Formats: sequence, structure tokens, C-alpha cells
Amino acid sequence: MNENPNIKKEEIIQQKFINQLKNIKNEFILKKIFFNLHQKRLLNMVKINKKLQNRINIKIIDYKEYSEKYSSIEIELIPANNKKGKFINLVNKDNEKYCHIYFDNNNQEKIKRTFLNEDDQIKTIKVLIDHQVTSFCELFSRCKCIESINFKKFCRNNINNMSHMFYECTSLKEIILKNFNTEKVKYMDCMFYNCPLLKEINVSNFNTSNVKTMEHMFSECSSLEKLNLNNFNTNNVLDMECMFSGCSLLNELNIINFNTCNVVNMNSMFYRCSSLKHIDISNFNTNNVNEMSFMFDGCSSLKELNLNNFNTKKETHMYGMFSKIDNELKMKIQTQYKNFNKDAFK
Repeated sequence: MNENPNIKKEEIIQQKFINQLKNIKNEFILKKIFFNLHQKRLLNMVKINKKLQNRINIKIIDYKEYSEKYSSIEIELIPANNKKGKFINLVNKDNEKYCHIYFDNNNQEKIKRTFLNEDDQIKTIKVLIDHQVTSFCELFSRCKCIESINFKKFCRNNINNMSHMFYECTSLKEIILKNFNTEKVKYMDCMFYNCPLLKEINVSNFNTSNVKTMEHMFSECSSLEKLNLNNFNTNNVLDMECMFSGCSLLNELNIINFNTCNVVNMNSMFYRCSSLKHIDISNFNTNNVNEMSFMFDGCSSLKELNLNNFNTKKETHMYGMFSKIDNELKMKIQTQYKNFNKDAFK
């Protein structure tokens, strides 16, 4: 009987893995597994391989026990004063929590609940995220009792979804993302939607090369004054609807590096960005865009727009595209660019 080639291959990988661990101390092995390998197949390999368990003198019976100790994502939360409610939404369909929570960094006591009561006197909350988790969709959505979120450790690259991640965190004043890993993320729609107290979001280290959706990403961040998008890669983005809408305090936005060749929707992209004085969109490729309605509506501080590269096909929807902008700029666009229909100026 012929051997199953997949089993043979698995045995070779397994033996290679075991050989690599021969002369390494126990503590380092665990860190190696949980910080770097973070592959379920290799974790299971350790679980079922008795020889390897004996060699490292540890029995990995309960995955969560070690995930808790060597989790590669650690988040520190600071609650807002006199606020009660949920502070994290990480549960699966069976209501099983894949995170480990400690109040006031008390590592001796794991707290099972994911909400704060009115009489809680909590200064900090530490959250460790298990390796089973691959999506951060709605992780802090509508968590209105959190004032600060700090990603202190983020050593994994298997998170693929950040849609609605900080959606309507209305008490959030600070978010520290310097250790953030977005390498595999595909969805960022509504990520920071309606975080009205955030004055700055540092996304300069974001890897967005795989992101497809950015609609409403910073929408209704009405206190946002600073946003560095210099390193944003938008090559695969399809939707930018309302991406910056309602960012009424942003006076400058550098998006000269945006590649919009695949974007189909730019509706209300800069809607009500009333403080925006300058925006360079001369490199925008709008060949595939069919929705531009209200794109600059309410951008009352803009004095000029370079629209030379805008391809406005007959089927492109552009109602109210230049509504409520500076009258001189509106007349200039009407005179200089004949490819925008009358609906664009209503």
C-alpha cells in the first residue's frame, strides 16, 4: 500500500521542528511557539507529540492556559470616568470568550466579564487575545465606556478583518497604534466611525496593501485635526464612500499617493470637511468610479481643486458633488471643466 504523501510530508516537517527545539530552554520554546509560529498545525503537533512534550518537559493539554501566558496581542484599556457598559465584544457564536481579561493588571485573577458596572473602581484593564482569533470586526464597537486604547503588543499577522473595530467609541480620547499589524487585513470600513473625541489617529505604520474597503473609515471623527496617510497603499481598495465625511476640523489631507484605479464609489468622500483648505487629488484615477454624489459637498474652505484627471462618464452619478462649496471655486469649476453635468452643482 502506498503511503499518503501528505502524512509523509507532515512527518518531515514535524521532525524538522523537533530538531530545531533540541537545545532550547523550555521558556523560550513556549515563546517561540506562541509569539512567532502562531500556527494551529504546529501547536497541535506539540499537543499530540509525546516525545516532544517530554523533551521540553511540558504538557500542552490546555491551549488557553498557554495562550493566556504568551498571547502575542496585548491591549491596555483605560475606562472613562463614571461610565458603565461593555468594553470589548470578543465572543464567538457559542458565547465562548477567546480573550483573557485582568482588572488593574492583577495577573492573579482572571476576570470573565467583558463589561463594567456603575460602582466599579477600575483604572486599567489588560486584555490578552487568543490565537484562534483572526477577525477584529466590531472588537470595540459601541464600547462607550473606554477613554484610551493602547495596543502594547501585536506580534501576529493573521488578523484579516478590522471592519467597525472602533465604531462609535464615543468616549475614546486616545488610541495608540504604534505596534499595530495590519499586514493581512482586507476590511477597514467604518473602522473609526463616529469617534468624536479623537483629535489624532496615527496610522502612519499601517500596511493597507490588501485592504479592499475603506468606506466610512474616519467618518464623523469631528474632532480629528491630524491624520497622516502618507504610507497608505490603496491599490486594492474598491470603496471610499464617506471615507472622511464629517471630519470638520481637518484642514489638510495629504492623499497625493492614493491609487484609486479600482475604486468604484466616492460618494460623500469629503462631505462636510468644512475646514479642509487644501487637498491634492490631481493623481486620482476615476476611470472605474460610477458614484461621486456629494463628494465635496460642504467643503466650504476649499479655494481650488485640480480635477484634470477626473473621468466623468455619462453614467456617473454626481448629484450635489460641489454643493455648498465656495462660490468662486464653484464658478471656476463650471467654467474650466465641462465634463461635469448640471446635477453636480445643485
